[in-house]
Amino acid sequence: MVEGFEVGGVPFNPDGWGPPDSATTTTNTSNLPLNVPFAPFSRSEKLGRIADWTRTFNNPARSKNPSDAVFDFSNDESFPGNADDDSTFRLVDGKPPPRPKFGPKWRFQQQRQLPHRRDEEVEAKKREAEKERARRDRLYNMNRSNVNMPRREAAVFKSSVDIQPEWNMLDQIPFSTFSKLSFTVPEPEDLLFCGALETYDRTVDRITPKNERRLERFKNRNFFKVTTTDDPVIRRLANEDKATVFATDTILSTLMCAPRSVYSWDIVVQRVGNKLFFDKRDGSQLDLLSVHETSQEPLPEAKDDINSAYSLSVEAAYINQNFSQQVLVRDGNKVTFEEPNPFANEGEEVASVAYRYRRWKLDSEVSLVARCEVQSVMEVNNQRSFLTLNALNEFDPKYSGVDWRQKLETQRGAVLANELKNNANKLAKWTAQALLAGADMMKLGYVSRVHPRDHFNHVILAVNGYKPKEFSSQINLNQASMWGIVKSIVDLCMKLKEGKYVLVKDPSKPQVRIYEVPPDAFENDYVEEPLPEDEQVQPPTEDGQGAEPNIAATDVEDKEVEAQA
Repeated sequence: MVEGFEVGGVPFNPDGWGPPDSATTTTNTSNLPLNVPFAPFSRSEKLGRIADWTRTFNNPARSKNPSDAVFDFSNDESFPGNADDDSTFRLVDGKPPPRPKFGPKWRFQQQRQLPHRRDEEVEAKKREAEKERARRDRLYNMNRSNVNMPRREAAVFKSSVDIQPEWNMLDQIPFSTFSKLSFTVPEPEDLLFCGALETYDRTVDRITPKNERRLERFKNRNFFKVTTTDDPVIRRLANEDKATVFATDTILSTLMCAPRSVYSWDIVVQRVGNKLFFDKRDGSQLDLLSVHETSQEPLPEAKDDINSAYSLSVEAAYINQNFSQQVLVRDGNKVTFEEPNPFANEGEEVASVAYRYRRWKLDSEVSLVARCEVQSVMEVNNQRSFLTLNALNEFDPKYSGVDWRQKLETQRGAVLANELKNNANKLAKWTAQALLAGADMMKLGYVSRVHPRDHFNHVILAVNGYKPKEFSSQINLNQASMWGIVKSIVDLCMKLKEGKYVLVKDPSKPQVRIYEVPPDAFENDYVEEPLPEDEQVQPPTEDGQGAEPNIAATDVEDKEVEAQA
């Protein structure tokens, strides 16, 4: 048992609060312990605690004895042991620490201000953020063929053409110089119309996601992707000295929209006498349609993946061709022009397309002739209107972030804005081609896969129409800047000596390089780097193992071209 606790004598102070002065109470307080701390106080002050049983300390240098923690008077001046510590103490900065300007306050608070305190709301937010981050990383890794591969912004793209060691680089032009160029051309002159067009079917404008229409396959219609020098009409116009520069709308649109491009591309330039020909190689990337080129989300880099950049390009070209034929009135009635399709054999079924050969005057000595394409015709107010037909394709909503089936009905503008972000270069090239062809309307179709893993079956979800000039201003595509790029490239190439050259967009930098190449470059006997046939990705088929040759997106009917040549 513990012995009784004696309080001792408690002196009485009739003159005020606290114990009396030591001079008058020496005899009464002789039994009190020495050095008991006491701080004088007034009636307006709050009473403190004699012993704090709830205090905890985070200072590791402090004594670990729990009895010391309760009666802690180390800061009291009445203890002589603190004198030595005070003598060595120097005040450095008495200002309070600056408060942070940004971020939640709890992140910057020191632990001593909230000892052993858990903010449940903060902890819950942290746990949710960790779960969300883990979910994003899991989805990101699932969509990639190799987890250790770098992100899109660090990806190394391959050049569209193999740079040979004997090629001589003449110049490189950064895209930053293109933004400063501007050139105004007069209205073009129509030289010739070739081909035949079918009428646009207005009922497709009423297609909605709830009333979708299956995309048909046109295996019997032939599509031609003929380069400039293989075009018999352009050869005839060149022999007649109708112009000094010759190209196609595909090649010109690639040059005009070069600052928006990310993937590598190449254009062959041939200087023959005082004439200049812009060509593309057989099987060039210009025959395909890029998908998600300007998106920040990475695509699988395995070439055999159905969502790789190359596979999607082939699929997009396949969709675009079939869409351009499905939205027509196929009743056998066609609008014919001066000459038939220059690339088709007699009796051969060809796609609905008209070639419009137009001439632009660049200056007093240089004029340009381009072959432009329109895919359909429509009567508006008893006047003939030409249309271009193109299709945007959705392959997986996880990549685009927008589900077309949910958003197209109510937020079609948001879907288009998202496509302008992910496919800025492709939409700009389509708009430039419509402007070059003098089309009155450009129709954009929204085509989606039936299932994200089925790259063969597709449905049309909606069709929108835009006037090319209005749409170009909407996407910030300036015609003066477009022609300024073409004029600068033409002036640069006209200064070159006779020979063959190639313009190559750098795969990793926003710039174009000009190489001088041998005269036999890109010919049939010239050694390039084509992949073996078993490694090439073919257009999808019903069994997913290939396609009929006449619907391949990159097919150029070489036999027909050679026969015409």
